[in-house]
Amino acid sequence: MPIVAQSTETTDWVSRFADEVIEESERRAGDKAASPAPVVVVASGLSPSGPIHLGNLREVMTPHLVADEIRRRGYQVRHLISWDDYDRYRKVPAGVPGVDDTWAEHIGKPLTSVPAPKGSAHPNWAEHFKSAMIESLAELGVEFDGISQTRQYTTGVYREQILHAMRHRGDIDAILDQYRTKKAPPKQKQQKPLDEAELEAAEGSGAAAEDDGSFGTAGYFPYKPYCGNCEKDLTTVTAYDDDSTELTYVCDSCGFSETVRLNEFNRGKLVWKVDWPMRWAYEGVVFEPSGVDHSSPGSSFQVGGQIVGIFGGKQPIGPMYAFVGISGMAKMSSSKGGVPTPADALQIMEPQLLRWLYARRRPNQSFKIAFDQEIQRLYDEWDKLDGKVADGSALPADVAAHSRAVRTAGGELPRTPRPLPYRTLASVADITAGHQDQALRILSELDPENPIGSLDEARPRYDKAEAWINTHVPADQRTIVRDEPDAELLKSLDEASQNSLRLLLDGLADHWSLDGLTHLVYGVPKVQAGFPADATPKELPPEIKTAQRTFFALLYHLLVGRDTGPRLPTLLLAVGQERVRALLGE
Repeated sequence: MPIVAQSTETTDWVSRFADEVIEESERRAGDKAASPAPVVVVASGLSPSGPIHLGNLREVMTPHLVADEIRRRGYQVRHLISWDDYDRYRKVPAGVPGVDDTWAEHIGKPLTSVPAPKGSAHPNWAEHFKSAMIESLAELGVEFDGISQTRQYTTGVYREQILHAMRHRGDIDAILDQYRTKKAPPKQKQQKPLDEAELEAAEGSGAAAEDDGSFGTAGYFPYKPYCGNCEKDLTTVTAYDDDSTELTYVCDSCGFSETVRLNEFNRGKLVWKVDWPMRWAYEGVVFEPSGVDHSSPGSSFQVGGQIVGIFGGKQPIGPMYAFVGISGMAKMSSSKGGVPTPADALQIMEPQLLRWLYARRRPNQSFKIAFDQEIQRLYDEWDKLDGKVADGSALPADVAAHSRAVRTAGGELPRTPRPLPYRTLASVADITAGHQDQALRILSELDPENPIGSLDEARPRYDKAEAWINTHVPADQRTIVRDEPDAELLKSLDEASQNSLRLLLDGLADHWSLDGLTHLVYGVPKVQAGFPADATPKELPPEIKTAQRTFFALLYHLLVGRDTGPRLPTLLLAVGQERVRALLGE
């Protein structure tokens, strides 16, 4: 039994679930004094039916964070990810590159029997979408044991469980029938995107018979063969003998029929509402989250809690998790293309930030991941938290979420050596348009007393900010510095505006750093109004803010021809002193 030091992270949801999971695991082991301690098993399930998106990532991050906390306490943990790659191919996702309407001919086949999109280096549909997720999980520091359900079923790993389910099909049918006969509950607002594996379970009570097994003249069966001719699961079992395990089926798609012995047949699977609880029992799963959809009457999680007993197992602790959204986008669905994936997010944000977004919210709290301008505010918030943790002023729950973001039980995640503000890096990347020597010049001038010597010091954050600028900022919002001064605008300026430009130009040389230029551009309107440049907002009348906005708009027009742009101190550094002076009419 591990000797567990009291965690200082006792106020966050992860620690509370870790407590419950350890207690339940030891209860199941039956002897808390046993040695060695039981391996704690947590699980996730993902269907590679299409792009595995950021909603699906919560299915992984919730148990990962709990498993990692348990590892930190000295226990052995297995985090299983079941790849539901033996599920049927349900529909052709929209918007997936390299896929056209001809993929419709594969509907009904296992995902591992469907060709990968054109141009893919992977052998089949499932592997194509699994590979991107596996790479993202590695970058996020997620340790897991992957289980291919295709391999499990086609190599006979679950043979005894299948035969057991067939022998107890009457008991399973009786459980499912409790929900088939009930009136469907009022439709609730969907909060969590459906995985393909969940679609058969998400109908709630009153679901069609095909959602939880097949019916025919021979009765109910919780097992679906894939056709030996067309490979599709559009089959009906017409006869089964428990003693010999002879099973006869007919394919409703191509008309093929055959009789096989189920004790040696490996081309089929248990239906989802039976398959999931079977796996709980087989793997000894103690913790597995599920989406909001699974909490309704007749859902796969609720029904599975009864069916799991048929396999001699127990239902895991199963927190419900809520929807993960994208700034300004509608509900995600993995059956459609074009939805942001973890790889998309990691292109524009560091793993620590993405981990933090999942760690800081309880599973039943929804949140959004920003691909728009909001990402700059999120980074500001993250950097502020980083500073508070460093100086000891952060709240305990925030310290816990930060710790879970920057490290795992195995150690620290790689991080940017000089984490400059994301919005500054984005502005620099925008203005320099890929010229790294120019970017380095600007970044080295941000803090003259401690200049950055190489872009590598700002990486990978700089690269993420540059990717965000290039992929998520519309062309009409990109910054293009004027080639020539706006002579007409300069000629039209009144005396007060000309004076404001003179005050700025006179102070450029002495304030040529990020902090210095910030002080200067905010200070010019104050000085013009007769106040000290360092006067605080409380010491100033409201009209000073109006004067500042007017001054800023003038500078933007003279430098980039628009009312707005990147933060002015960054823009000035990017343009350079000589060019700033020319554009401002000196």
